[in-house]
Parts: sequence; C-alpha cells; structure tokens
Amino acid sequence: MTYPRYTPLAAALPSTVPFVGPETQEREAGKPFRARIGANENVFGPSPRAIAAMEAEAREIWKYGDAQSYDLRKALADRHGVALENVMVGEGIDGLLGYLVRLLIAPGDAVVTTEGAYPTFNYHVAGYGGTLHKVPYVDDREDPASLIAKAAEVDAKLIYFANPDNPMGSWHNGETVRAALDTLPEGCLMLVDEAYVEAAPEGTALEIDANDPRVIRMRTFSKAYGMAGARVGYALAAPELIQAFDKVRNHFGMNRAAQAGALAALRDDEWLAHVLSEIATSRDRIAAIAQENGLTALPSATNFVAIDCGRDGAFAKAVLDGLVAQGVFVRMPFSAPQNRCIRVSCGTPADLAAFADALPRALEKARA
Repeated sequence: MTYPRYTPLAAALPSTVPFVGPETQEREAGKPFRARIGANENVFGPSPRAIAAMEAEAREIWKYGDAQSYDLRKALADRHGVALENVMVGEGIDGLLGYLVRLLIAPGDAVVTTEGAYPTFNYHVAGYGGTLHKVPYVDDREDPASLIAKAAEVDAKLIYFANPDNPMGSWHNGETVRAALDTLPEGCLMLVDEAYVEAAPEGTALEIDANDPRVIRMRTFSKAYGMAGARVGYALAAPELIQAFDKVRNHFGMNRAAQAGALAALRDDEWLAHVLSEIATSRDRIAAIAQENGLTALPSATNFVAIDCGRDGAFAKAVLDGLVAQGVFVRMPFSAPQNRCIRVSCGTPADLAAFADALPRALEKARA
C-alpha cells in the first residue's frame, strides 16, 4: 500500500485551521444560533445593486470569471486615483495574504506581527516555513514603532500591521503610520491590512503613493460592503509587486458573479453610507449593553466592539461559553491581556436584543 509523501514542512505542521466557523458550532450543538454576531460579517447586507448584478451574472456562470478581473480593477484604480497596474484582486484578503507570503517567505525567513493579531496571516507564514516574531499590543493597539523595531532586530522581510485592528477594534491615524514607514528597514515590506477602514474615522486610511515599494495595502468587500461569502479582496502596491502575484495566484480563482457584485457594490456609495450608519448605531447599542452589565466597551473603528470583561482570559472565556450556550455566537481575542475581552459584531436590533438578554445570565454563571 502506498501513502502520500508529504514534504517535511507539511508533515510538521499542526492539523489546525485559524477559526472554527459558526456552521461547525451549529452542527455540533444540533441547532442554529439565534444571533450570529461573532464573525464580523455585515448583517446589513450588500447593496441591492450588487445582489441584482450577481443574480444577472448567474445566467453566465457557465463561463470562467475574467482571469484579470479587469473591470473591477479598473474601477478600483479610478476610485483610489492610481493606475490599473497598482491593483490586484484576489479571493478575499485571506487569499491575497497567502499569495504574498508565498512570494516573499522561504523556510526560516523572519516575519513580524503582533501577538494576538490576525491568525490567518500566521497560518500562511507557518505554511511556507517562515519564522514569526511577535510584539505585544501597546494600549490595546498594534504598534507600528514596535513592529518596525523588531523587524530591524531580526532582519524581517515582511511586517503585518492591521489598521484598524482585529480583534480589538483600535486604530492609528494614517499619518502616524506613514511617518513610521520612514524608519522601516531596507528590504522589509510593510503589509497594511485595512479590512475595516471604511468604518473608521476620517484620516485612518494610509495616504501614500501607490508606487511606494515599502508598503502593500489590502482591503476587502467582506466587511462594509457586506459580501463576505463572495470572497473579494484587493491589494494596492507598486506595479512590480502587483505583477509578481501573477507568478503564483490562481488565475481563475475569482468567482464570476462575485466580480460583478463587487463592481456594482463599489458604485453604490449611497448604500455604503447607509450601512456605515447602521454600524455606528449598532456599535453604540453594544456599548450601552456592556455598560448596563457593568462592563466596558473599547472604542471601535470597525464593525465590531471589544468588551472588557474586567478580569482575565478564563473569565472572559466563561462569559463567551455562556453566551454560545444560549445561542449567541461571539468570539474573543486569543492572547493575554487582550483575551480579557469578548468581541461582538454589529447586528440587527433583534441580534442585539438576544445579546442583551443572554449577557446577564452568562455573567452570572461565569461569576459563580
């Protein structure tokens, strides 16, 4: 009998995934959640124009999607005031992260991130044999100065920095990030994940020449645009780096209907404004629920709110388990001291009513 001969690297990797999805938890529990407010999805949904475009494109789904995503890239280039050659579209930021790591990281290469930051990035680095070096949060924010200092210390090829941050919802002014880049070590690339930037205060986005070779910015249609299931993300960077993606990407990885939906969503600024208003209202309601229960909501520039449970990670996990047991799906940070919090995604009034109903009982059980 023969067996697959895995590479030594693959054989050494843990059999894990970055997240256990809500569907998996529902199957294990044998019932659906009554409030799905844990995955930072946009429950307010995509633009009606995007839905119509995807429905229309379903008739053409026998065709592959455009391997160049030309129309969407052109529209994104026009939106950001850059050239077509500055834009790459991929299967969400997650897919683009995998391609970028494949391009840059060989076994043993140093990569810098924040302890407790987005685990899918770490997953890709481990998958290509990179060596992760982590720095702590500073005041519950990813700290660009700390990341850059560590990169200089370990000769890192790549830094991961999310602004705004997941899981804390914190953020830096874009000018602060731009100034920090002046201290970036030679030969190091700063990856700025701006998945939540549409929901952030004005001035959060990094304003920088797209041709600057020190940085690549990534954004998504999963959050503010409400298309998480469509898997559409994009990167803005210097043409040489964008062109390099063609060496490794799945050229027919983009869903044809998703391409059409993202293009329509990008053109519907009125719907985006509506969603951002709903997010702001929901954030305020989550903060009020926290306060009503003696907890503290951290300021958020995203479509979720981190709630400080006031004790340690074990207590926060007990609160989370109590909520999940009552059919309210939430998540929490992985690492101390941020794991003193639970993370609640923005939801409908019904979602947040379920959260408000379940939280006191979850706290009572955790305290007992």
